[in-house]
Amino acid sequence: MFPHSTSNIARLYGVNGKRLSRQYRTHLSDFQSWNQRPHACKWLLYPENLGSHLSIDETSLSQGELYTILTNKAAKGGKGSIVAIVAGTKAETVIEVIGKIPESQRKKVTEITLDMASSMTMIAKRCFPRAVRVTDRFHVQRLAVEALQEIRIKHRWDALDQENDAIEQAKASQTEYQPEILANGDTVKQLLARSRYALYKKPGTWTDSQRERAQLLFERFPDLKKAYELALELSNIFTNTSEKIYGLTRLAKWHEKVRQSGFKAFNTVARSIESHYKTIVNYFDNRSTNASAESFNAKIKAFRAQFRGVRNVEFFLYRLTKLYA
Repeated sequence: MFPHSTSNIARLYGVNGKRLSRQYRTHLSDFQSWNQRPHACKWLLYPENLGSHLSIDETSLSQGELYTILTNKAAKGGKGSIVAIVAGTKAETVIEVIGKIPESQRKKVTEITLDMASSMTMIAKRCFPRAVRVTDRFHVQRLAVEALQEIRIKHRWDALDQENDAIEQAKASQTEYQPEILANGDTVKQLLARSRYALYKKPGTWTDSQRERAQLLFERFPDLKKAYELALELSNIFTNTSEKIYGLTRLAKWHEKVRQSGFKAFNTVARSIESHYKTIVNYFDNRSTNASAESFNAKIKAFRAQFRGVRNVEFFLYRLTKLYA
């Protein structure tokens, strides 16, 4: 019996799903004798799944509680993916658990992808001293997009203030307030709200309505156009650069453009890149990303949604490891 199919079987045979699930937990499965059960809520470890290329990331299992998950890229999100699951993101705790794997095995890891969190860097550095650390480029690009959206949101709040002032003035003068309607039918406030998704996409993927909205947005707010071009250029550096030396040069030029732009949010992004540039440019060696870890996190969320939440963390982890460890 597959550990995730009790509800489907219950429906198929017309039996009580909760009762069947309880029977599976207490009698039909080997959950009661699971050798990792005593410490499952704190940590799980599968040294046999260790590979040469790993990903490390954090995810939420229940009620916002974070777990650090180490996965083997070679398993491609299937059986044998999970190397370790540790409650929390505290570096010392995760290092202690992964340190249970013999050092000779850990030294065979040649590459590990991670985000920009300092705790993840410390874990990777201490546990896998011979592995090349690769900062995930999508996390870097996400920072730039968030900086862009921050500028859009500031303009939106300004537009809301202006609209409220105009409404109050209309009431004071006993006239009817008439908002400005743009060529596509949006008000300025609506334009700033509805352009959110267009700014996440490249121009070549815009729909006709998004293209029209972007044109109106950039005509009215030139700084948003400049910020969008900066975010787009950063994305293109990773997409269109094949060698590390050229990637480093292009990132340096991008950093200078950011400095000249005067955007505070983008300057913060540039400083973050500068702090992690050694591991960021390692991407250009093998074009490795943390996409496998993000994909695995999505599978966990889907698995959690199938059970409408996590009522029993131990049993949830047992079922998860049956599928992926």
